[in-house]
Amino acid sequence: MQEAKVHTGIKKYIMLTRPHTLTASFVPVFIGTASVMLFSDIRWGMFFLMLIATLLIQSATNMFNEYYDYKRGLDSHESVGIAGAIVRNGMSPKLVLSIALTFYGIAAVLGLIITFNSSFWILVVGAVSMAVGYLYTGGPVPISWTPFGEIFAGFFMGTVIIMITFYIHTGNLQTFPLLMSIPPAITIGLLNMANNIRDRKKDKVSGRKTYVILVGKPLAIATAAGLLLFAYLFLIYMAFFNSMGSVFLLIPLLSAPLALKTILLMKKGDTPVELIPAMASMGKLNTIMGLLLTIGLIIYGLTGI
Repeated sequence: MQEAKVHTGIKKYIMLTRPHTLTASFVPVFIGTASVMLFSDIRWGMFFLMLIATLLIQSATNMFNEYYDYKRGLDSHESVGIAGAIVRNGMSPKLVLSIALTFYGIAAVLGLIITFNSSFWILVVGAVSMAVGYLYTGGPVPISWTPFGEIFAGFFMGTVIIMITFYIHTGNLQTFPLLMSIPPAITIGLLNMANNIRDRKKDKVSGRKTYVILVGKPLAIATAAGLLLFAYLFLIYMAFFNSMGSVFLLIPLLSAPLALKTILLMKKGDTPVELIPAMASMGKLNTIMGLLLTIGLIIYGLTGI
């Protein structure tokens, strides 16, 4: 088995945030902001506040996952990927939890600033989102232990962030950004599924009942492939058959070869080490597809066609 890498110094703190997952934070903020261009002016101060807050919340959520996986005995020195920083890198569990709570505290302050400059409802939705972030791995029945982990991740990190971002710029909600949230919500949920496919054997032993464990690896991969196909077909529909459509919404289709590669890597790998490339590829797909959609929306907003 490939030996897990040990990180020291500042690197172990950076890796604690699980950088490859942070795309699930900034991509939705970019898409939500780019969607604003069709309706209103961008409030750049709000953009940066929202971006920093979501990065902090996602980083803290990853740290809660690190802490509670350690507490439940799920991580070991043989854990692959970035997980296992406490047992492998010698980090104090208390310190990890303290950093996570500090990040949450800073995000809450930023959320209050955003609320004072937009609406009280931002505070309510933000508080619910932060609670879900904690309960994803914390609490008596963590969401990540259920078949609904991918749904919660995609909805809150994709759709909710995009809609909040759009609202703090415009002061209203529109159907268009909601529709634009569907592809990134899918890829964010599948980023979670790729992780669960990699860890399915260890998770099953621990008692988790994730979707991957319940249906098995082949059907989980078929689900991922079907959802990605739907995402691309949806963008084609939006480009040609929706009243708010634009040919520039086809730009994300450039990521289709990477989507195919990701599915093939999922099928090829079996052990956690063998599935690391699939996990990395899904992270790249979420980033590239999301950035391409952002570019398409910006061009659409600038040209109006």
